[in-house]
Amino acid sequence: MLTKSRYLNGLQCLKLLWITANEPERIPAPDASTQHIFDQGHLVGELAKTLFPGGITVPTDSFKGNLEMTRKLIRQRNPLFEAGILSGQIYSRTDIMNPVNKEEWDLIEVKSSTSVKDINFHDVSFQKLCWEESGLKIRNCFLAFINNQYVRNGEIDPRELFIVQDISDGVAAASVGIRDRIAQMIQAVANPLCPEIGIGPQCSDPYQCALSDCWEHLPEHNVFTLYYGGAKSHELYRSGILEIRDIPAGYKLNDKQSIQCACVRTGKPHVDRGVIRQQFLDGLEYPLYYLDFETFGTAIPLFDGTRPYQNVPFQFSLHKQESPGATPEHHQFLAEGRQDPRPALLASLSKMIENKGSVIAYNKSFEETVLKECGKMFPEYALFTDDVIGRLTDLIVPFRGFHYYHPSQKGSASLKKVLPALTGQGYDEMAIPKGDDASLAFLRITFEDVSEAEVAEVRRQLLSYCKLDTEGMVKIIERLEQITA
Repeated sequence: MLTKSRYLNGLQCLKLLWITANEPERIPAPDASTQHIFDQGHLVGELAKTLFPGGITVPTDSFKGNLEMTRKLIRQRNPLFEAGILSGQIYSRTDIMNPVNKEEWDLIEVKSSTSVKDINFHDVSFQKLCWEESGLKIRNCFLAFINNQYVRNGEIDPRELFIVQDISDGVAAASVGIRDRIAQMIQAVANPLCPEIGIGPQCSDPYQCALSDCWEHLPEHNVFTLYYGGAKSHELYRSGILEIRDIPAGYKLNDKQSIQCACVRTGKPHVDRGVIRQQFLDGLEYPLYYLDFETFGTAIPLFDGTRPYQNVPFQFSLHKQESPGATPEHHQFLAEGRQDPRPALLASLSKMIENKGSVIAYNKSFEETVLKECGKMFPEYALFTDDVIGRLTDLIVPFRGFHYYHPSQKGSASLKKVLPALTGQGYDEMAIPKGDDASLAFLRITFEDVSEAEVAEVRRQLLSYCKLDTEGMVKIIERLEQITA
């Protein structure tokens, strides 16, 4: 039997399909971020059902029961949710089947994404084939996805939250050759040997593959760590070059890639002291404020005035340094309760940042967007947020420009790579090691049933994580001052 999910796996990579079908234990369990995406999709799917009053949810706890119930309910011609169909060796379950005209049905696939993607056409084309081969007439195919311009005002309005778009033409195009592809996949799954398929663009298109063993043979500084390597990395790999140090001297690289190669070969950092000093450090104005936000974004907005997936700040860390060499003061905020965290966060932050001095963020566009949206929603803080935005200085600039580059960064200018490269301090020992984990941890202890002891422990972990972001920025500036003195 070939399911819809396996069909999509097969489109991406026959090796992934074979392993999913024959050795599923090799597929790692979804991490917290991936599981959150699944959970958001479930919530979105439940809300989409309200667009079709009178619809019936077909139970899914039993595979056989779902098929039998679907066959019975199809004859009643009500909207159906989670209806399953098995036709020969192909099986699918559809989010929404809506009866139209006398004998036809519309097929509606629900996604928590904010646009139509090519993979959606293939997804729906497989479902459509399953239904048609069982004798059902499909009139049109639709994709219901999130309208990211929707702004919540009171209760969620599903008619405004969702865009329901006719994708029948795209599905028809994706259906060309589908039976041949299905036959090839069924044959591949039945083969006792796993297909030998090497690393390629399919490893991350349309989804990041969960398999890691395909990459285990690569050295530490492999060509896929080349800065924005893209197709170039795959070209080098196909030509038999695995290590960055082995890239031929005449191979065309941009300036940043050339710096990376040189650093890998020498094992030493590249430092353009003059540029770092003149274009960055000399432009800083004391007092210095090191600022970092933690945010969450949900498909269904939780608060009035927010959009789907809008980054809502719930925490900040702020280090203030009055003068060169002075010990920085640390300030922090972490929201409590289930109400909108932004008013309390802005009230706290506005008391801590005065109207002079540089405000330093790492990749400042994120903090800038958060501040802009806060100022727009809460106009009483608009002058404050505008002033802070005008003084934002981006600490990523010397690293994104490769004015400083260490081989341990492996082509990345992220804070998570730069901090240990410059200072030896990192996030590996942190209970919460990255921003996505912080967002999910906050959502869990705030909106789920969690013990008081666990809430207290997670809050401690959140404060430690966010503090390290701004403390790390302080140490990076100190180190840059030392190496450019």
